[in-house]
Amino acid sequence: MASSAQDAVAEYSSSYVRLLFDYLQAKGLNAKRVLGEPPPAPNDNGLTRYTSAHWRRLLKKAAEALDDPLLGLHLGRTITPAHLGVLGYVLLACPDVGGALSRWLQLEALVSSVSSAVRREGDSVRVVWSKGAKRLGSLVDETALAAYVQFARNISGRDESPQEVCFRNPRPADLRPYRQFFRCPVRFDQPTTSIRFASKFLERPLRQPDATLLGIVERQAQMLLGELPRSGDLERSVREALMQISRVGEMNIRDVAARMGLSPRSLQRRLAEARCSFRDLREDTLRRLAFEYVADPRLTFAEIAWLLGYSEPSAFSRSFQRWAGQSPRDFRQAATERMLRK
Repeated sequence: MASSAQDAVAEYSSSYVRLLFDYLQAKGLNAKRVLGEPPPAPNDNGLTRYTSAHWRRLLKKAAEALDDPLLGLHLGRTITPAHLGVLGYVLLACPDVGGALSRWLQLEALVSSVSSAVRREGDSVRVVWSKGAKRLGSLVDETALAAYVQFARNISGRDESPQEVCFRNPRPADLRPYRQFFRCPVRFDQPTTSIRFASKFLERPLRQPDATLLGIVERQAQMLLGELPRSGDLERSVREALMQISRVGEMNIRDVAARMGLSPRSLQRRLAEARCSFRDLREDTLRRLAFEYVADPRLTFAEIAWLLGYSEPSAFSRSFQRWAGQSPRDFRQAATERMLRK
C-alpha cells in the first residue's frame, strides 16, 4: 500500500552503513569499490543520515556482489555494541533486558527514524515498527530484525529466541534460513513488522551492568540526540515543491529550488548536509503519485503517464512494475476489489 504524500522519508544512521562496510571487508571484498562510495567518516558519532532508498541500494549492491539474497540475516548477526556507538554502550550497561528495551525506545532515533512501540499481549510483549511507514524492502527489514535479535542475544549472554517474528514483505520460497536464525515461527505478508518475546525475557539480567557507566553514556546519548540533523522539514519542503509542479516528470532541481526561494546550489548544499538525495526524493514522489493516480479509475493510464511526464504509457508501465511488483492494470483491479470489500 502506498503511504501518504505526507510521510517522511525513512533514514538510517551511518552506524548501519559502517556495519556493512565491515562485513564486506571481512569477506575479503573492497567495500568502497563494491558500494561505489567511501565509508562514513570514522568520527561522525553515527550522526550521518542515509535515506532508506540509499541504504537499500547499498544493501542490494552488496547482496549482488556476494551473490547472497539472505544478506540481511547474515549481516544482522554480525552486529556488536561498537557498531551502535554510544547507544550500544547504553544498552550494554543496563541492568536487564527490560531496561535496555526502555532505553532503546527513548534513543532509537540515533540509529533510525523508523520508530517502534511495545505492546503487551498476555504473557508476551511485542515490539512493532511503524505501521504507517512505507515498505522498506526485504534486505532493509531483515537486516534490522536480525540485528535486533542478535544484539539482544549478545547483551543478555543467552541464546534466547523470540516467540514470533513478522514481516510485511512477501513470503520467500524457502523459510528454513529464517527459522534457523530466529528459531521461532516467522510469518510474512503481515500488517506490521514485529517481534514477540516472552515477558519473562525482559527480566533477564545483562552480562555487564554498570550503573555508573550507564549514567555517563546516557548523558552522551541525549546530547547526540540534540545534534541529529533535522532533515524532515527540508524533505517536506522539497516534496511539497515537487507536488506543486504540474508534470512531475519534468521536474529538476532548478525548478524546485526556485519554488523554495533558493538557488540550485544552496538547495544542493542543504540536501548534502542532511544526507538527502534529490533523485531519491523525486523518485519517491513519482512513486507515491503513481500509486495514487493508478488507484483512481477516472484516470486512464495514458493520462497518468502524461501527468507524470513519461513520453509514452509503456515507459510508465515499466516504472510502475518496478515500484509495485505488478502492472498498473493489476494494481488498479486489486485496489478496486479492496474498495468493494469495505
